[in-house]
Amino acid sequence: MEVENPVHHYRWLIVTADGRQHWLNARGLSRVETLDSEDFRIAAGADAPDWAAESVMYQVFPDRFARSDAADSRQTPDWAIAAGWDDPVDVQPPARSQQFYGGDLDGVREKLDHLVNLGVNLLYLTPVFPGRSNHRYDAWSFAEVDELLGGDEALVRLVEAAHARGIRVIGDLTSNHSGDGHEWFTSALADADSDEAAFYYWLDAVQAELAPDESASAADAVDASYAVTDAAPSALPRRKYVSWLGVPSLPKFNWNSEALRRRFIEGDESVVARWLRPPFNLDGWRIDVANMTGRYLDEDHNAEVRRIIRRTMTEVNPDTILLGESTNDAAGDFQGDAWHGAMTYANFTRPLWSWLLVPGSTAFGGLGFALGMVPDFTGQEFVEAHTRFAAGFPWRTRLGAMNALDTHDTPRFATWARPGVTPVALGLSVTLPGIPVVFAGDEFGLTGEDGEASRTPMPWSTTGEVEVAERIDLYGALIGLRRAHLALSTGSMRWLHVGDDVLVYVRESASEAVLCVAARADYDVALAPTALAGADAATSAFGAGHLAASVDGIRLQGSGPSFSAWVLPGVSAVTAA
Repeated sequence: MEVENPVHHYRWLIVTADGRQHWLNARGLSRVETLDSEDFRIAAGADAPDWAAESVMYQVFPDRFARSDAADSRQTPDWAIAAGWDDPVDVQPPARSQQFYGGDLDGVREKLDHLVNLGVNLLYLTPVFPGRSNHRYDAWSFAEVDELLGGDEALVRLVEAAHARGIRVIGDLTSNHSGDGHEWFTSALADADSDEAAFYYWLDAVQAELAPDESASAADAVDASYAVTDAAPSALPRRKYVSWLGVPSLPKFNWNSEALRRRFIEGDESVVARWLRPPFNLDGWRIDVANMTGRYLDEDHNAEVRRIIRRTMTEVNPDTILLGESTNDAAGDFQGDAWHGAMTYANFTRPLWSWLLVPGSTAFGGLGFALGMVPDFTGQEFVEAHTRFAAGFPWRTRLGAMNALDTHDTPRFATWARPGVTPVALGLSVTLPGIPVVFAGDEFGLTGEDGEASRTPMPWSTTGEVEVAERIDLYGALIGLRRAHLALSTGSMRWLHVGDDVLVYVRESASEAVLCVAARADYDVALAPTALAGADAATSAFGAGHLAASVDGIRLQGSGPSFSAWVLPGVSAVTAA
C-alpha cells in the first residue's frame, strides 16, 4: 500500500453477526465513535534499524558502575567530594551532585561479561563528557570524553570490546542545554558579539563586570545567575540567562542560531556525527530532555532540531538508533519523523508502579505522580493507563519505547515493590511491546528513594550471596525468554483477560505466539475456546502456571505473585490448519 502522508491514521469498524458495531483502534474496542488521536498509525519515514526492536537495554551510570585499576591513579577534581565504593550515597546538597566514586569506562569494559551473562545486547551510557558533577549532564565540552572516565581512548576500548561481544553502545547527549562551564558558554560571556553568544538566551544587556577578586558562582541565584568558572577569564560580565528549570548551571540552548546547528547537530563535522564515526563508533544517541529542546516561550524549534539530528545520524550511519526522553505524554513528538523510540514514564513505568507497589508508596524526585504519591491501580487501571499513552505512538515507535522499571532519574522499583512481584514487573517489561530496560543494579536488588539515591555503586562483592544470585538468574531467564522469541520483539499484541490482579495477553507473529500471564495474586482464569488458537499445542516457556485447553475453552491457573509464559503455534500455522 502506498502511503503519501508522513503519518496515515486508520481504525477498523467491526460489525458482528447480530448487527452490533464496534470501533477498533490502538486503545482497543469501543462501541462509541473514537478520537483521531487514538487511531492506528502508519508512519512513512524510514524504520529504526532491524536490531532495535530485538534489543534488551542495560543502563549504566559510569561513576557508580565499576572502577578500573587506573582510577586509583587519578586525582579527585576540585569540585568533587570523594567517596569510597561502599560508602552510602549522600542525597543532600552539595554531595547530591558532587559525591564522586570514580567509576570509569575501563571499569565498564572489564564487567562486560556480566552483561553477556544477563543476555543484554544494548548498553546505554549516561553522559561521558566532562562536567562538574557526578552525572555529567552539565557538559563543559562535547569534544572529548572526561579524563576521569579514561578519556577518548577508554571509550574506544569499551565500544570495541562491547561490539566483540554482540553488544551495541549508545551515548547520552543533551540538546537542551550545556553546563555553565562549557567552552561555548564562557566564550559567549567573554564576547557578546561572538557566534557562541547566539547559542543561548540572554535576559538582559551586560549589567556589570565582576572584579577579578570577586568570587561568584553560577549557583548563587536563579534570577541573577553568574557564570564564573575555573576556565573563565578573570573578569566576566554579569548576565541573566535562561536555564533548564531555573538551574543556573544548565544554560539553555537557543536553536535560532544557525552556527549552533552546524556545530552541534548538522553535518559530518557536528558533535552528533563525530561520536558515531570511527574510532568511537557509537550505535546511537539517547537525547536528554528531548521534549524541552528548542522550546521557549512562543518559540518551538523542536521538530526542526530532532529531524536534523536524525538526518545527520542517517547520513553518517543509517544503522544507528535515536531515542528521545519525554517523561509524560510523548506522543505528539514521536510520530516517526525523527525519534525511533521514547524514554517515557507515562505508558509503562508509572502504570507498572501503580499496580505493583505497596499502596501509599512515595515517589520522591518524580515519576510525575501528583503529590509524590503512587496511586493504587487495579489491573484494569494499569491496562487503561498503559494503552491510553501507548496508543498515541505509531506501532514501530511503540516498539522502540523503553519499558523501564526505573532509571537513574527515579526511585528504584525494589524500594517500594510488593513482596514477590519482581518476576511480574520484569516479565511485563520483556514481553510488552517496547525495549526492555535494566538499570544497572536492579539485578542485585538495589533500592533508592529518589533518582540520586538510586545511583548506588554496584555491589560486585555480593554476587555470591544466595538471594543476589537468584535474582541475577531471574533476570537472565526472563531476558533469555525475550531474546529467544521474535514474537516478543515485533509480534502483534492482544489483551485476552484483564482482572484486578491478573493480566493475560498474547504476542503473535506468523511463526509463533507467546501467551503471557502476569499476576500479583493467585488466579483462575477461563478463556473462551475462540480466544486463542493453538492452545492445545502450548509449551511452557517460563514460570509455574498451569494451562489446560479443551473444547470448552482454556483455563489458566497459578499462584501469585508470578509470571508465566507459553509458546504456541504462529498465525500462519493456525490459519493453515
